This record gives sequence, C-alpha cells and structure tokens, in this order.
Amino acid sequence: MRLSLSLFILMTFSSMAFSQEENDNYYESETGVGLNLNTNGGIIGGAMFKHARRVSGTDFHLLGKNEYHYFGLEIVNVKHPKEQRVSSPLTGNTYIYYKQNYLFVFRPQYGREVILFHQAEEEGVRVNAVFATGPSLGILKPYAIDYDYTNYNNYSGPPKDVRSEPFDPQVHVDVQGRVLGTGGLFTAMNKSKFNPGWHFKAGLAFEFGNSASGVEVGGLIELYPKEIVILPYIQNRNIFTSIYVNLYFAQRN
Repeated sequence: MRLSLSLFILMTFSSMAFSQEENDNYYESETGVGLNLNTNGGIIGGAMFKHARRVSGTDFHLLGKNEYHYFGLEIVNVKHPKEQRVSSPLTGNTYIYYKQNYLFVFRPQYGREVILFHQAEEEGVRVNAVFATGPSLGILKPYAIDYDYTNYNNYSGPPKDVRSEPFDPQVHVDVQGRVLGTGGLFTAMNKSKFNPGWHFKAGLAFEFGNSASGVEVGGLIELYPKEIVILPYIQNRNIFTSIYVNLYFAQRN
C-alpha cells in the first residue's frame, strides 16, 4: 500500500514535469555520499553513494530531456521487525533476544533521475524523481553472544567459562539466564552465507541551494529466492518492503 502510494505520487509529479518549459538550470553530473534511514534498519540503516550523469543527445532518453543516468550504492543492515533488545541481569550488557543472524546488504543500483522542478537562482528547492534497480548482495552473518558455560554445582562465584560464539537455539536454551551480552561483531565471520536477490526503488529527491545537498524519500522492495532467517521460531520473509530516507551531501559539475 505504501509503495503504491509512493509510485502514484511519482507518476503525478512526472506528468507535471513533462509539461514544463526547459531552461538553462542544468548540471552535467552530481556526486554525493550520505546516510540511509529506513523502516527495516532502525535509526540509521546504513550508508549510501550516488552519482548522476546527464543523458547526452546520443543516449536513449527514457523519460524526457530533463534526464540523468543514476548510479548508486547502498550498504545497509536489515533487521527483523520483531527484534527486541534486552539486558543481562548479571552484567547489564544488552543483546538481541533470540537473534540468529545479521543481514547486511550491498545494493548497487542503476536507473534514471529526472528533474521535475528546477530551483530559482541561488535559492529554492530542486525536485527530482529517482527510479533505480539492481542486485541485492545479501550477507547473512551469524549473530554472536557471550554465553556462560560455568558449572555452578558447588560453585557460587562469578562466571568463569564464558564463550563468544554464534547463537544456536538448539544449544543456547537458557537464553535469559546464561547470555551475558552480545559477542564480537567479527566472531564467526567465516560462517557467513551469501544470499543474492534483487531490488527496485522509486523516490523523490529534494535538493537545497547550490551545494546540491538534499534528502531523497521513497519506497523500496527487495526480493530473495528463499526465506532469510534472522530470528528463528518466528515468521521470516524473502520479500522486504521499506520506506527510506537518504540524507546526502553532494557536489555538482
């Protein structure tokens, strides 16, 4: 529903843009970097890079003359909506309850960026529409915990056998009593699994002033051929949808 609404808004803006008269307020290329915020990634979902290059007269024009080739890259951490961070009663350290895997995704993108509204000289807001697609290079990395294996029979001291290892619901059955916190991020990196998929996104970019810094807001859908297990014993998915916001700093040439 949210993606359908986003696409409807984009098509509406596009139809308005094609009726505009052209002017000289163009740029040849634009390069920017920034932060990605999305509904599947928490407060900060990851990082992003973008490069737009004006479509030349000999290139194929897909959406009109106010058009740019769009190249992008997003690196994000995709979370399960049911994730719950709790604290160990013994150490106070936090961990995500029953989490089995991280999902890190590299999203190279190609598409088109179309100027909908030009900005006034030295002020105002430029509005662009962005359409892009590309592979989703998913890395499913085991989530590590610090687990207390101490034998407390005839022993009442502090934990003395704590191991940082990937969470396994078959092994780590006493989650609330034995998990002391999150293990190292690079623990069990060699056990990561590659999960390729594909994604599509559509958004509106609002750029302010001559710096070309701005905000891109839109929707994204990502598809994988099989279910991605982030939390065991709960419904996982192979299709992810999200609303995203890219905050970026860019420079035009």
